[in-house]
Parts: sequence; structure tokens; C-alpha cells
Amino acid sequence: MKPRRPHRQTIRAPGANYKIHIVGDQRKPLRDFYHAILRRPWWFALASITAIFLGANAVFAVLYLLCGGIAHAAPASFADAFFFSVQTMGTIGYGAMYPETRLANVIVVAESLTSLTLTALFTGLVFAKFSRSTARMIFSREAVISPMDGQPALTLRLGNQRGNQIVDARITVNFTRKERTAEGHEIYRALDLPLVRHHVLSLSRSWSVTHRIDASSPFHGQTPESITAQEVEIVVMVIGIDDTTMQPVHASHRYFAGDILWGRRHADVLSELPNGDLVLDLGPFHDTVPTAPTERFPYPRP
Repeated sequence: MKPRRPHRQTIRAPGANYKIHIVGDQRKPLRDFYHAILRRPWWFALASITAIFLGANAVFAVLYLLCGGIAHAAPASFADAFFFSVQTMGTIGYGAMYPETRLANVIVVAESLTSLTLTALFTGLVFAKFSRSTARMIFSREAVISPMDGQPALTLRLGNQRGNQIVDARITVNFTRKERTAEGHEIYRALDLPLVRHHVLSLSRSWSVTHRIDASSPFHGQTPESITAQEVEIVVMVIGIDDTTMQPVHASHRYFAGDILWGRRHADVLSELPNGDLVLDLGPFHDTVPTAPTERFPYPRP
């Protein structure tokens, strides 16, 4: 037997400005169709269901044309055969056209079984897509590095765009850079960034995530130029429980070397009114302001 030819697949990494080309993967579209529908937008799911429904009816219309036996259908009329197929698959049954031969009745039975199967599959897909809980998280456009309590720190901001709560929210930040091993091979090494706080009981609107840059940090001794040369990439993952559906939700984002601003901090979004009330202004969510350079952090970068 001739081996199947491996195909070339191109995907875009979530939140990334580059594509990943996969060569040699064995395609299994039917096995992965269910997950593909769940991942794709609604227009793709509805278009796929419509295309399968129309395609199945077209196949049975051809069978009816070949065998005949449909009462009151115009001879050699694909339109009549197609509309009869739709009436049969949709269990409409106007009665104007009906099977009048044994073979036509056999095809009607086959189409009825196909209709039951497709209806069950489509109902399951639509229900699963409706009930699938997703997060609407927003991440600041840039991560910033600035002094905090006299020590450099990497900070990024995230928020929940829905009015609900994400309970037991946990965040993981991964640092990836290009390195050369002792054997002379180039690899991309992934390291976890310790956070000042990696867990909150409830995430509603805004959360500033901070990593202190000390001697053990991968950012220690780095400069804007060095992280660019090392192709540094920061991957952020948030996982929690949606308090409305009580299902796990997650969101991720990537920051590249050009997305990390040195010598700037995120603009304040929380203020207090004279009566003691708090105001959360999400307008400057992505804005940054410069910080004064210090002896330990000489980066008054724009």
C-alpha cells in the first residue's frame, strides 16, 4: 500500500504575530471535526451544518433521479428530486410527491435514517457550542519594566470583560528565550516567572500581575537590546471558574520583546472619591506613563 502523504499545516499561535508551519502531520479531518466546530466561530459552524445538509440532500436527489419512482415529480427534474429529498429529510411530508416504487421507498428509508443521525449530531454540536463556557479576558497591550519598592519589576495588567466573577483565578507566566547549549545547538528554553501573587479568590475587572526582577530572575542583567537578540517571549495563562456556569475557563496572551516597555508603568485606573467610594476607570487600561530612572534601574525609555 502506498503510504499517505504527510501534509503541511499552518496555524497561528494565540496572541502571536507569527505562524507555525507543521510539516509531516497526518490529517484526520473526520476524527477532529467535532473539536474543529467547537473552536471555530458560529458562522463557520452554521455554514458547515448548512453545507452538510444541502450536500446530503443533493446526494439523495441524484439517487431519486437514477431510480425514479417519485409520484408527481417532473421527469429528469433535479429540482423536484431535491425538494422531495428536503421534505423527506426534514420530515415535512407535504404529500404532493411521494415514493411509488419499492426502490424509491428503500431510498426513503435510508434517507430517514441519515436524517435521524445528522439531526442528533447537529443538535449535540449546537448544544455543546452553546454550553461551552469561555472567558472574555483583556490583557494590556504591553508589559512594563519599572522600579517598584526600589527594585525592578515586570508588570502586566489583565481584566475580565464580562460582568461576572472568575473565582479561584490562577495565573502562570512563562519566559522563553533562545539559548545555545554546550553542544552548540540552539534551543528555546522555557522558564517559569515567580510572581508576587499568582492567585486571587475572585477576578472581576482588573488585576496587575508583578514579577520582581532579582538575582534569580531570567530578566536579571538584561537590557532591551539583549531580550530582542534572545527573541524573548512572555506567555501568560489565566485559569479560573466562571461563577455563572461553574465551569473552568481560561485565557492566554503573548508578549514579545517589542511589547515590553522599559522605564514605564501602567497608568492608574483606580481612584477614590471624597466620600470614600472607589472609581475604576478602564479608559486608560492600556496607557503607560514614564518612570524616573534610578541607580538600580537606569532606563528612562519611552
